[in-house]
Amino acid sequence: MTATTSDFASAAYQACLLPKHEETYSVSEARPHGMANDLLDIQYDWDRIPVPSSLTEFEKRWSTRNNPLDYSGVWRFRELFPFAPEDQIVTIGEGQTVLQKNDGVAKYAGVNAGGLFLQYEGMNPSGSFKDNGMTAASTHARMIGAKVTACASTGNTSASLAIYGGVTGLFKVVVFVGSGKIAYGKLSQALDYGAATLQIQGDFDDALKQVRRVCAESGIYLCNSVNPFRLEGQKSIMYRVLEGLNWEVPDWIVVPGGNLGNSSAFGKAFIELKQLGLIDRMPRLAVINAAGASTLTKLYNEHGLRWNNGDPCETTIGDYFTKMDNEDGRAVTLASAIEINRPVNLTKCLRALDACDGVVRDVSDEQILDAKAQVGRFGFGCEPASGASVAGAKMLREEGIIAPSDRVVCILTGHQLKDPNATVAYHSGDKDALAKSGPVEPHFGNAPIPVDNDFDAIMQVIDSLSS
Repeated sequence: MTATTSDFASAAYQACLLPKHEETYSVSEARPHGMANDLLDIQYDWDRIPVPSSLTEFEKRWSTRNNPLDYSGVWRFRELFPFAPEDQIVTIGEGQTVLQKNDGVAKYAGVNAGGLFLQYEGMNPSGSFKDNGMTAASTHARMIGAKVTACASTGNTSASLAIYGGVTGLFKVVVFVGSGKIAYGKLSQALDYGAATLQIQGDFDDALKQVRRVCAESGIYLCNSVNPFRLEGQKSIMYRVLEGLNWEVPDWIVVPGGNLGNSSAFGKAFIELKQLGLIDRMPRLAVINAAGASTLTKLYNEHGLRWNNGDPCETTIGDYFTKMDNEDGRAVTLASAIEINRPVNLTKCLRALDACDGVVRDVSDEQILDAKAQVGRFGFGCEPASGASVAGAKMLREEGIIAPSDRVVCILTGHQLKDPNATVAYHSGDKDALAKSGPVEPHFGNAPIPVDNDFDAIMQVIDSLSS
């Protein structure tokens, strides 16, 4: 890896996702979509790019971590998404995340000891996986000279974009959030980092609709995951997973659904690695939605929607969303990060599911919060949406789709303190606060114990704990 991305960034281009739309565009453009609102994809002329012959070559960069690009857990893999000259890359040290074997959670999910791993993205600067993509989107914004950036958010995206704007000072940030649809832990970040925060009367889907129109008509740079550069950065999560497994491909990647950016990025990462001969097989992919935000589950499992060699049935998608609009269908779940009913990366996720022999499931809020409690019990505080991955792995294990001997990686998308209210309500047994989309029985609650301000009374409680 002697060449730099400055030498071959011109080998990158934007292309319409669906093969029937053959238009391509330069990476110097900021386009919201291609033909007929088709999503855009970042593609590479790999013959012009000096990709390493083995993934192990990336290990050399651990010895050059004084270089900010090699310190970044995203950009140290820059040869695998070489769209930016190195002198334009924006990094704040993102991607210092860990893959941890967790036998306690493995037992809960029904997987053999040594077989379940948690990829904890809560260690990113803004506390969620979004920083992996936002460093790439911020880089592209810098490349094209953007002065104002914007996003719609359930919380994590706004926190991430705000921290990149605040730390770098390269652009102003405007974030759109739904009224009452954002956890205070996340909202506080956007406010603290200096973003102009617009609270829309509606949910995330309303906010996204508005921000897309605002950006299209005003020339503001859009940083939601419809932005294809965001997904390029999010591919690095899978590179770190492979790194943590000594470059061996796991049997399963289990990821929360939501806007489907992660699942789309993960599929693209493995498609490219296989194409480049850097892995010899593909993992299976499980996308887990909240039951109250189950658009993908219904389209995939009930309506039979598939990638279909790049020609998914647009009528099936259109009819489903028309019906949802007519019925004013809204996502309802305590897992606010995936409280999304109109996922913008739907077709990209279909490609990932096709490539990775994927499955789709939904889990209830009760299952999500129980799994979250088990993740916390065994060492990783995560936001509710993260619990969906462990709950999904447990469900698939019970169905016999995941074998007990399989090696399973569950993605934990964000830090526990992103939504502390849900955690406290669960452990305190506040069923009214938990019953957003249905009753929740906190099976692993750990309520605080009231005790008088009296030494003997305190000792009596302590003694009872050890009996």
